Amino acid sequence: MVISGKCLMKTRKERKRGKVSDVFLISVDRGQRTALERSFESQCRTNMEDAGASGLPAFRGFGSPSNFTQYKKINPMTETRIEASSPQAGGLKRTFGMREAVTITAGSVIGVGLFTTGSNVVGTLGPAVILATLLALAVSIYPALLYAEMGAALPYAGGTYQFASLGLGRAAGMLAGWNFIISLVAVTGGEALAFSYYFRTLFLAFGYDLPISDVVLASIVTAGFIVANVFGVKLTGKLQNGFMFFFWGVAFIWFLTMIPNVHLPSFVRAPEFLHATTPLGFFSATCMIWWCFAGFEACVAMGEEIKYPHINVPRAMFLAPFVVFAVNALFQWYLVGITPPDQIASLADAEAPFAQAMKAAGILGFPLALLAAGIAFGGDFSTLNASISTPPRYLFTMARDGSMPKVFAITSKKYQTPYVAVIVLGVLSVALIATNSLEYIASLSLFADLFYYVLGIIAALALRKKHPELKRSYKAPWIKVGAPVSAVIYVLMMTQLDANAFITGVLWCVLGIAIYLVCRWKYGKAGEFTLDLAASGADDVPPPEEKRAMDREYLIWKVIVSASCVIAVVLYIFPFFVK
Repeated sequence: MVISGKCLMKTRKERKRGKVSDVFLISVDRGQRTALERSFESQCRTNMEDAGASGLPAFRGFGSPSNFTQYKKINPMTETRIEASSPQAGGLKRTFGMREAVTITAGSVIGVGLFTTGSNVVGTLGPAVILATLLALAVSIYPALLYAEMGAALPYAGGTYQFASLGLGRAAGMLAGWNFIISLVAVTGGEALAFSYYFRTLFLAFGYDLPISDVVLASIVTAGFIVANVFGVKLTGKLQNGFMFFFWGVAFIWFLTMIPNVHLPSFVRAPEFLHATTPLGFFSATCMIWWCFAGFEACVAMGEEIKYPHINVPRAMFLAPFVVFAVNALFQWYLVGITPPDQIASLADAEAPFAQAMKAAGILGFPLALLAAGIAFGGDFSTLNASISTPPRYLFTMARDGSMPKVFAITSKKYQTPYVAVIVLGVLSVALIATNSLEYIASLSLFADLFYYVLGIIAALALRKKHPELKRSYKAPWIKVGAPVSAVIYVLMMTQLDANAFITGVLWCVLGIAIYLVCRWKYGKAGEFTLDLAASGADDVPPPEEKRAMDREYLIWKVIVSASCVIAVVLYIFPFFVK
């Protein structure tokens, strides 16, 4: 007879709320099972009472248990698994499905890049922007497959931080997570400014100029999203779905109303300035469009809050780059089509390129207001919500592991959100908003994106070698070739950055290393990561009916996304066959 397990202690108050011990397993002979269960539970109660108000000990390791069920017998003949009815203190709830995983991922990247700096590229490339967008998609697909593999095998909060830590060491993990944080913090600042531009356009469409600066308006809306994310992931997920579907709904109506204003010859006759574009200039423009794709792995950072991650995470990763491509290509097509050929070059420096294009074409009133509302309250809000909700999960995990100050690991007892991390990073976003420079913000974010992706790509290869025992529901093909090639491409893209952005990024890395060393000195050497598959959700199996529903939903997403990508490409080719 063998008894194995652990009884984590909780306070009397927590027990009254129905929170019981963490998972423990009792293996017994059939005839003795009941008595031993009672004995073991009694010992747990004693331990809890002795603990008093001390609560649970600090959790160390990858993730924390989440989405537990009440007392459930696994095999009544030989063993009983007793699971907690609520998450472990300091843990995160598994409340997101594939739909939220896709919308959060897509929402992280559909916004400021597309409607500002990404659209500025149209002023540089004209109709050739589709080639740059296809290239940006191409260099995003394989890294997305790597993240699908890692996210399914290691579905914990922290994403690249965790992957790099386990595969390359703590220091590399810290740098990956540190750069991911500033990347999305910068996106938050840029997105808030983009919202202010298009929100102002909404009123200008009816001849009214708002008596408030862009910086103040952007700061107010950022503060609102900070509060929303403090109140819990369920609210965050509902908001994300609402923003994304509002965006798609408005976009569809706008697309239909704009068709009569699209001039197909604009796609056949390239602007004169395009002939002067060099291969290096085209590559630089592609890098800026790629910023619209950066963040395609956003849902991976929230793996600890996604149900059935071994199924939902890979599916979200398969879809995300193509969702971003379809949206970018479709909006760029309309931008090229409605802008008078002699006005395309003016888009290169426009704060709100789409508004600039419609004004140049004389399209005002309701169509302009509809566009501004869709971008502001759909595209911008979806990205703001995702970019504020995701980075705190990184900081939370890094603090929980001792790589960052422990204060960032504090979670709300009521809402179970890392509210300290949310607030601090929100304040940093407001500081970036104060610069009122989208160019600076975009460049800083681009440096950080490329830096942590390179570490994540290398980590995927290292994890294959160091941890072949991981349960990989999906494995990226040709990793020995695909990973090094992807890393080299991203390093080459870093060479195209503005010098000031590069210096700022380096200084940010130095600051992160300094904080990490201080934490190492204060907390001591962090323990080795322990892989708790039971807590990770890697072994969770959905009921047959729920699995069928998940499969139907995934099929619908695949059909819609595939059709959108095909339509986007055909739209650029079609004008060449029209006389």
